[in-house]
Amino acid sequence: MSTLTRPIRRPADTEADAPARFRDLLAAEWIKLWSLRSTRWTLPLVYLFVIAVSVNASLADHRNWPTYPEGRREMFHLYGPVRDAFPEAGYLLLILASATVGALTIVGEHQSGLIRATFAAVPARRAVVAAKAAVLAGVMLAFGTMTAATSFWVSQAILADRGAGWSIGEPGVLRAVVASAVLVPVCALVGMGMGALTRHAAAAVFAATTVLLLLPMVVDRDEHRGIAELHDTLPLVAWLRLIEVHPDIVNPVPYPPTVTGAWLTFAAWSLVAALTAVTLTHRRDP
Repeated sequence: MSTLTRPIRRPADTEADAPARFRDLLAAEWIKLWSLRSTRWTLPLVYLFVIAVSVNASLADHRNWPTYPEGRREMFHLYGPVRDAFPEAGYLLLILASATVGALTIVGEHQSGLIRATFAAVPARRAVVAAKAAVLAGVMLAFGTMTAATSFWVSQAILADRGAGWSIGEPGVLRAVVASAVLVPVCALVGMGMGALTRHAAAAVFAATTVLLLLPMVVDRDEHRGIAELHDTLPLVAWLRLIEVHPDIVNPVPYPPTVTGAWLTFAAWSLVAALTAVTLTHRRDP
């Protein structure tokens, strides 16, 4: 009398059939991000450029300080230290570079065809893109923190010799440093969202540049409340509000943006960009 035996599944077969864990997806996306030459070269070069611009601005004020009249010195104490720490020229390049890195994280896979192999191995597209967004945001936040902290402390160390610098404990200063750090992952996620939308590197970078840089410069604030509030929902405008310690004195405008509204702008752009990338990648063919 024969007996039926149930086939024994080997551990290797069980592991092969198991769905990929999210931490495994994070590890894979970490490798993909750092395998891009744009990441390995762009971030260090941009970091050095931002610091160099900050040092140059601080040294200029340090050198010219004896020639500043008393009135100009008083005004400088209201806005000068933060402008030297986070110079516009350096941070405009930082915004563009962050958006470009974010766009290439998803566009590069589409153009190379790697995205098909990825989804063949891991059919859960939402989880893959969520892991990609998490790794991108984490890396760019660390990079933004290092850049903002370095540029702030180097610039204030230069200005301290003239008694013109700020300390991190003064009202609004820590907020300016944190906002300058958070701006980087926000722009990177916007670039990623544009990359998922266009699937073309040049188009994604152009779209991100338009939203992040061109619109705030082309569209002026208006005395009408609705137009002013729409203008304040742009990431660059929100960042400029967060780094201004004395906005009512230095740059008074009708219907000024609020600190809370600026933080909400950062959060909204990040969330919408990430959801756009997840949704479009899930619904469209790779």
